[in-house]
Amino acid sequence: MGDYLTPSELPQPKLKRTNTGFTPNQIIALDASIPESAKHIWYKYSQLKVLDSNKGTTQTNQGVLTSKDAFEESFVRHVETTLARNMYNCDNLAAYQATSNTIRDALLIDWANTQQKQTIQDGKRVYYLSLEFLMGRAMDNALINLNSRDNTKSSLTELGFNLEDVLEQEPDAALGNGGLGRLAACFVDSLSSKNYSGWGYGLNYQYGIFKQKIVDGYQIETPDYWLKYSNPWEIMRNEIQIPVDFYGYVYEDHDPNTGKAKKIWAGGERVLAVAADFPIPGFNTDNTNNLRLWNAKPTNEFDFTKFNAGDYQQSVAAQQRAESITSVLYPNDNFESGKELRLKQQYFWVSASLHDIVRRFKKNHKNNWNKFADQIAIQLNDTHPTLAIVELQRIFVDLEGLEWDKAWEIVTKVFAYTNHTVMSEALEKWPVDLLGRLLPRHLEIIYDINFNFLSDVEKKFPGDRDLLGRVSVIEENHPKSVRMASLAIVGSHKVNGVAELHSELIKTTIFKDFVKVFGKDKFTNVTNGITPRRWLRQANPKLAALIAEKLNDPNYEYLTNLGSLKKLEQFVNDDEFLKRWDSIKFDNKVKLANLIKETTNIEVDPTVLFDVQVKRIHEYKRQQLNIFAVIYRYLRIKELLSQGVSVEEIKLKHYISKASIFGGKAAPGYYMAKTIIHLINKVGDVVNNDPEIGNLLKVVFVPDYNVSKAEIITPGSDLSNHISTAGTEASGTSNMKFALNGGLIIGTVDGANVEITREIGEENIFLFGNLAESVEELRHKHIFEGVHISETLAKVFSAIESGIFGNPDEYRALIDGIRYHGDYYLVSDDFDLFLQAHTKLEKVFGHHGGDANDTDHLHKWVKKSVLSVANMGFFSSDRCIDEYAEDIWNIEPLSQ
Repeated sequence: MGDYLTPSELPQPKLKRTNTGFTPNQIIALDASIPESAKHIWYKYSQLKVLDSNKGTTQTNQGVLTSKDAFEESFVRHVETTLARNMYNCDNLAAYQATSNTIRDALLIDWANTQQKQTIQDGKRVYYLSLEFLMGRAMDNALINLNSRDNTKSSLTELGFNLEDVLEQEPDAALGNGGLGRLAACFVDSLSSKNYSGWGYGLNYQYGIFKQKIVDGYQIETPDYWLKYSNPWEIMRNEIQIPVDFYGYVYEDHDPNTGKAKKIWAGGERVLAVAADFPIPGFNTDNTNNLRLWNAKPTNEFDFTKFNAGDYQQSVAAQQRAESITSVLYPNDNFESGKELRLKQQYFWVSASLHDIVRRFKKNHKNNWNKFADQIAIQLNDTHPTLAIVELQRIFVDLEGLEWDKAWEIVTKVFAYTNHTVMSEALEKWPVDLLGRLLPRHLEIIYDINFNFLSDVEKKFPGDRDLLGRVSVIEENHPKSVRMASLAIVGSHKVNGVAELHSELIKTTIFKDFVKVFGKDKFTNVTNGITPRRWLRQANPKLAALIAEKLNDPNYEYLTNLGSLKKLEQFVNDDEFLKRWDSIKFDNKVKLANLIKETTNIEVDPTVLFDVQVKRIHEYKRQQLNIFAVIYRYLRIKELLSQGVSVEEIKLKHYISKASIFGGKAAPGYYMAKTIIHLINKVGDVVNNDPEIGNLLKVVFVPDYNVSKAEIITPGSDLSNHISTAGTEASGTSNMKFALNGGLIIGTVDGANVEITREIGEENIFLFGNLAESVEELRHKHIFEGVHISETLAKVFSAIESGIFGNPDEYRALIDGIRYHGDYYLVSDDFDLFLQAHTKLEKVFGHHGGDANDTDHLHKWVKKSVLSVANMGFFSSDRCIDEYAEDIWNIEPLSQ
């Protein structure tokens, strides 16, 4: 018996482990090949769930976030060994870094288990391609989703720190600009929380769009280097490097075996896409998906020959050119070089993402391309990732050798496209010359796609040449351009709008010809939503706790079943409940007043009506309408005061006290938007320094609006403005955030306001303005009959032109655009209607002075606030993701 070797003594085959994950069969084979002694050690110390062949079960050793001792041990270890600090020099920043590393350690366990589980189950996975992911701060969100906030707060207190102070140390992840990026962030949160297998793909910008400073009333852009310190939420994947080519030329080669012609693209410049992963935890689940963002790196960082020759600048030129691709979110594309860099960004991102997706598919399924569309769904968030359609066709045809028609059949089953605008001028187009120079093979493929598509259209509609011109992917204007929205429609199996009105409008306006060609079934609607984890629990913890108490829901399960809010209606006549609700709103207004004081040095009274408009500054969002109304209010108050009417009488009979609060960034090259910002600030200078006015009116512009500021502004709002010209806002999601936090809405019948009205009731929202169906007629009248300026608006223009708010020449373009150039956004038509809506809503708000026993205010305004929140269940991003999963992606949640 002594001659026999034990299994652990037998010669072991060389163990081959990969650095980019396993297939299900590889995991089983690897498990069988690992020595028992090695397994024993892994089982003893690993925190991951590992396959225990002796027990036939999985094990886990997690608990660092639920055990105080384990948290504190990990925290101290990170301070001393990760940060090389100690008890004496651990400040709030070090406490944030140690805490976030501790949380990340636990999060990575769920993340690794999820990736392994998804690989073993081998189901369909969705990939969400978005050029922006406006994530905001990660730590508080992770604490909430991992159900560990209380334990962390308590442990930090014992360690001598305050959780709120520690959370403040985290910079906003500047990976997005506005609603598009925030929607993507909500969606990846919901994919994890609803147990779907889904990854996001984007770019890892080193600088955000810009930091906004207000200097003498003007927007000044400064660099937003948000990565001042290492980002603990980022896992660099330096082993995942995907080459991406630009420029070069295309030639034809012949396969010596088949004689078939094959196109070869010889790129002239190559950069590397290096992956950085961000774990995305779900709420009340250990499902943790991945957000993969790409960094651009050169193939050679340093040209030693050029350096030795004394050409120091050129020695690092390739490195600088490569890294510029992921330097800045949305380079200014007013100039040709900016346009080229933006197009480079888009191709770099989609090429890296698709090669990563295809690599992962081939690992499991080799070249079984018939399964590709059953395993993979790709969602295009707006037109920015449309080149992905062309790149996947190129991969299939040029690199994998598929026949064109077979490849195109797979491509169109995989992609779906979300449209975010009804304005044709906002649809992305790229000059053919630029695209052909940067991506010569892709331009050829686009022409082939268009030729095949137009051939099919001509067969369906013989002789309709005009239709062919309208639906063509190539626009034959000067310069000749590629219409990216048309390409996205042609290459996708589904096209969705983001609100019911928007989805109807795109079918009857900008895409009506494509409805004629493809039929109505290709076009659908998924109304946007928001994640209640961040936008209620994190942003408004006191209100979230009151709701959990009233719903008898200590585990906050309503946050993944938002329809439960409906039960709040039963408390709408409970005065004690209404007082608590109003008291929470007041506390949130005090927080907002503190933020305003800190950022602008303006003091606002939290007992007055907080009237808020925070969003990207754009003429169609009509911040100019709002500030004109503020100017009219100021002029009228001054007029009443000059007539001897007292401030108290004005409050009782004319105008309640309020603060008009603005925020948002204007694109650096958008002159009119920057003019609006300047006017708001100059009006604020005049109003806030007028001793007669007191707290009757304040005007505030909060600089550098971002997600973390939104988390303070949204809960502190009494009234929010969503006043876009009807038919211009696709959906809006800030309206949902404000309504979910108990703020009432003043808005036009546009975007998701329509559905919010249907859900919460017309009596709980203040609607005004012309309807979308009247807009074209009014614009036509403006051009042919001129614009009618009402007496009220004329007073405003006269005041601006008198120089009260500074040099009137600076506002001339803004006023002339309305008065003489067609008033495209219908400010003149909706101005008086806007004033009337304010008169109505101020009667409802009453003369509330922060008195919790003000029953008039409680029974009118606060009731509406409660009813608004109670009926916001539909607007969860979880519902959106379920609709996408069922109607567009055809995927099922993972079994847990």
